[in-house]
Amino acid sequence: MKYIKEIVRILLGAVFIFSGFVKGVDPLGSTYKFTDYFHAFGTNWAVGFSFALAIILALAEFGIGIALFLNYRMKIFSWLVTLFMAYFLPFTLWIAIKNPVTDCGCFGDAFVITNWQTFYKNIVLMALAIIVLINRRKYKNKYNIYFQNGYFALILAAFLFLEFYGYNHLPIIDFRPYKIGNNISQGMTVPPNSPTDEYRNEFIYKNKATGKEKKFDDTNYPWQDTINWQYVSMKSILVKEGYHAPIHDFTIENSEGENIADFYLYDPNYTFMLVSYRLDKTSTKKQEKINALAQKTLDSGMNFICLTAASQEEIDQFKEKNHTPYEFYFCDEITLKTIIRSNPGLVLLKEGTVINKWHWRDIPEFEKAIAK
Repeated sequence: MKYIKEIVRILLGAVFIFSGFVKGVDPLGSTYKFTDYFHAFGTNWAVGFSFALAIILALAEFGIGIALFLNYRMKIFSWLVTLFMAYFLPFTLWIAIKNPVTDCGCFGDAFVITNWQTFYKNIVLMALAIIVLINRRKYKNKYNIYFQNGYFALILAAFLFLEFYGYNHLPIIDFRPYKIGNNISQGMTVPPNSPTDEYRNEFIYKNKATGKEKKFDDTNYPWQDTINWQYVSMKSILVKEGYHAPIHDFTIENSEGENIADFYLYDPNYTFMLVSYRLDKTSTKKQEKINALAQKTLDSGMNFICLTAASQEEIDQFKEKNHTPYEFYFCDEITLKTIIRSNPGLVLLKEGTVINKWHWRDIPEFEKAIAK
């Protein structure tokens, strides 16, 4: 039992460390997920708290995980991890049943699982937390308590720095399909003979005699018996999920609605792709530097474009106000948020491969950007 309780403590701590870390390195990703939840719940008034909650949740998970892993103040943190799971276990059950969002975001973009898988995972974590709570008085730490307090505070401070670095620049680890080194065209490719989604149809008919509704499937629905049954509705239910390309929603559309992505994805020249999902929320603090980089790029015969989800009217106003020398094209807002965690952010492509990415605070000089 001695070794079991230690294994449980370390395992539970490791899961919380991983969960907190992958959220913490990408605080904007967690912010977007909180925003999705608030929109799904109809609590749009809370969207303004999304960033703060993203920072706090990641720090709390990581802190609890570190405490468990290092056997720090177990009488306190055994209660905290149990209360944490006591809240999230029923919450994730509700999420699994209602399905307001397709991905709970519990492991960020590092490891995406379904809502039901999240609930089952939390059942296991709840069981581990109870074991830790029961054995909380048996955990002993040989180090001086002041030393323990010191290294725990330093670890949390370092993690908090990591969170704000990821927000003010870019995440130190990119788990998304648009990370440096990935090829966008290849990411959109579905291998031959890949399995596709499998569905089953569910039919609902009403018995004309009793007025009661009954469910049927493809093998027994009474479509010919119009005397006794009246059709009500039909829905397709996903039975087995097939293969989905990591990138399935990337487009570059011009003002006529034509997708011209291939022109840039297969161009052997460098393409600078400025990403600004919302022009009304974009930072213009480095706009002069962006304009200078764009002009030098275009003068060199290379490509410099901007992708946005803004309207044409917003684009025209932005171009006039900021004297931009580059062309604007359209792309889905969620896709743009996925490509880079910055508004605006800069991506360098060559034949569809992501060569480099920069936060707007780190916009490079032309020569440095294309240096081998």
